Amino acid sequence: MDKPKKNPIRDLHPNIWAVSLTSFFMDISSEMVLNILPLFLSSVLGVKTNIIGIIEGVAEATSSVLKVFSGWLSDKLRSRKWLAVAGYGISALAKPFFYFANSWEAIGAIRWADRVGKGVRTAPRDALVADTVKPEQRGLAFGLHRAADTAGAMLGILIAAFVVWKVQAAGSSLQESTFRTIVLISIIPAILAVISLAVMTREKKPEGEAQAPKISFKGLGKNFMFFMLIVGIFDLGNSSDAFLVLRAQERGMTTLHILLMLAVFNLVYTLVSTPAGMISDKIGRKKLIIGGWTMYALIYLGFALAQNVTQIWMLYVAYGLYYGMAYGTAKAMLSDLVPADLRGTAFGTYNAVLGILDFPASLIAGLLWSGAGSWQGFGPSAPFFFGAGLATIAIVMMLLWKPSIPNAESYGTATEAN
Repeated sequence: MDKPKKNPIRDLHPNIWAVSLTSFFMDISSEMVLNILPLFLSSVLGVKTNIIGIIEGVAEATSSVLKVFSGWLSDKLRSRKWLAVAGYGISALAKPFFYFANSWEAIGAIRWADRVGKGVRTAPRDALVADTVKPEQRGLAFGLHRAADTAGAMLGILIAAFVVWKVQAAGSSLQESTFRTIVLISIIPAILAVISLAVMTREKKPEGEAQAPKISFKGLGKNFMFFMLIVGIFDLGNSSDAFLVLRAQERGMTTLHILLMLAVFNLVYTLVSTPAGMISDKIGRKKLIIGGWTMYALIYLGFALAQNVTQIWMLYVAYGLYYGMAYGTAKAMLSDLVPADLRGTAFGTYNAVLGILDFPASLIAGLLWSGAGSWQGFGPSAPFFFGAGLATIAIVMMLLWKPSIPNAESYGTATEAN
């Protein structure tokens, strides 16, 4: 009699569930606030898009160095958990200050503090996920984590939408009192996120001897470096999603409709992430990433050409497919490319490069949209044409790249990333 097949999801290490629950709670908190933050800056404080781009870019870039350092430190200490807990704690402590902010400078400072927390936690958390699963489970583990993260984002957006609906008229712009009410509610899930990680996870030491006495990228290998080059080109055109929100508003969407649209986006993202991760375990990460990036290029081209609210809705649904296919898969591929004892450094570097590039990407998007000084920019379509163009270049480079994957025995071949 054939043995019944094990459910691969149930077979995952308890740490994966704990980390996923933590991200679920933190994203409820973060997405309640961060998705309406550009609307608060634009509608309530009257801030121009180029300033919003600077705020978003600086917020991500200032956390980037911390991502490298915290990842390296987790390798050196051979400990992931408490660095991640500290990072989540910093972000939780920053949230209440949004309630008192009444200038773009204050918003920028609080956004920076929140991203410091993200910079401290991200690489140790991702390394903890990679450390506690088998190679053939990496795609599934990162896909499930992204699904939980995004489910939290969806719930956070729905809560924010409910508050908007109850506090103000559905057709009106975001009001200051609505924003501050949402901030107060967001504090509760932020605290639950910190408690979940601190109580439910247990440390798992990385395999092998510690190999990170100093910050060094040499041991990460050529495959990793070329992967980062390709990802970097793609990310330079991937400006903050705040510009997608502003584009939706510019095309005629109300605050409530924007929040509902973002909830649908996150629902699609949630539903796609775990199956996409499992597929990447079987057929290879590269195919999923290329497919996701191709979808992204078409979506950004669509945002550049969109004429009405219906088209924006359709594009945002497709945007959820892109994220579900490519985001967690890229992290799983990163795990395949580097030695186990340098995963913290690798994830720190990966997240740092993306964070650093977020600044010029968002700055370029803001300048292309509205310009600065006497330069008027090219209009709302320009950032999206730019993003689609760089994505196309990255796709071609990924198609031509033939990496050797020493840790990829689990999904096909040990010599090529399918």
